[in-house]
Amino acid sequence: MTLSQLSPIPDLGQLLTERSHIITEEWVEAVFQDQQIKSADPLSPTAIRDHIPHILAALATVLAKTQESDINTVVKASLEHGALRAGQGFDPTEIAREYHLLRTKIIHVLQAELLKHTAEEVLRAVMLIDAVVDGAIAQCFKSYVGERLQELDKLRGQLILTNQELDRLVHSSQENLSVLAHELKTPLTSIIGYSELFLRQQRQPAVRDNLDSLEHIERVVRNSRQLLHLINDTLELSRYEAGQMTLRLEPTDIRSIIHTVVEVIQPLAVSNSLQVILDDQQAPDRVITDPLRLQQILVNLASNAVRYTEAGSITIQSRLLSDRWWSIAVSDTGIGIAADDQARIFEPFFQVLPPDFERLPNSTGLGLAIVARIVKLLQGELSLTSEVGVGSTFTVVLPLELETAASS
Repeated sequence: MTLSQLSPIPDLGQLLTERSHIITEEWVEAVFQDQQIKSADPLSPTAIRDHIPHILAALATVLAKTQESDINTVVKASLEHGALRAGQGFDPTEIAREYHLLRTKIIHVLQAELLKHTAEEVLRAVMLIDAVVDGAIAQCFKSYVGERLQELDKLRGQLILTNQELDRLVHSSQENLSVLAHELKTPLTSIIGYSELFLRQQRQPAVRDNLDSLEHIERVVRNSRQLLHLINDTLELSRYEAGQMTLRLEPTDIRSIIHTVVEVIQPLAVSNSLQVILDDQQAPDRVITDPLRLQQILVNLASNAVRYTEAGSITIQSRLLSDRWWSIAVSDTGIGIAADDQARIFEPFFQVLPPDFERLPNSTGLGLAIVARIVKLLQGELSLTSEVGVGSTFTVVLPLELETAASS
């Protein structure tokens, strides 16, 4: 049955308009509290609320029929919502869960008024609500799939370009090349398999735009990112070994760099229930360095700290040491590193693994090797203090001003 075949219930439309704010706020709170929507944890209430007030306003016109039903608003708002959720990293199941909660909140708020009507009118109202919400879901998934496919196409282009440089990796040992081949094989096999499955499904009109297709796209995108990360890290290491890693020296605001890094790792830390502590009061006001390389150092160290820490905190601390040197340290309350492993921790592909792990997820084993080489290029020193079961601290000491010759 379509919307045009269902007669309106005017007083419910008015009531929905009056209580739209209550439904919206209760829905936002429900999304935050729902354990199945993890992607909402680092977002603000405004980012969660998004288009929902527009959906409710349009639904009120459908229920009341005091004016022409505003279905176009539902379509437009839902398309925007799908694109936004794709950018925020939501899974398809999380989006479906959002709309389930919305449907539940609408019925809950209107429940008392619905009970005043006949069973036929209640059924009609519920069918109207379902029709509008289902239409919103369909439009939302349509734009979500579009965004994911566009991202997948960009990743494919990047993979093609970076693949051309893989032939130049002649500085690795045979053992490391074997590890690299193994790491490339797993995500690449997944990408190919799910891409083929998705394409086969798209040739069958009856199953297009279903939840399984969206989940296949998610897996393809996720594994593409992992593969691209591995390739880029390997290329970065090879550039250093070949003497092709260059510096761009300029006056740099240290605090700004640190705050940017905190913004990058904050969502991951929040999802792992970790606290990020920032201590930059004694940081130097300005140094002459390569800001992008410095940020690369901090992102690698901080991401490693989050990855190897199950509970507690991550601390980033910066100090002015003298008129020539300054330091930055990243500490965690993670698994720690045994003394025997500390001597090898900066070797390519070497990883300190938690118990019961053969490989650490989303890790290439190249991050610390890259950090060590960039620190050396920046004429600094990198040190490590660690205790198993207590945590680790990586400290980088750098000059306030690099010699100009370093960039050559």
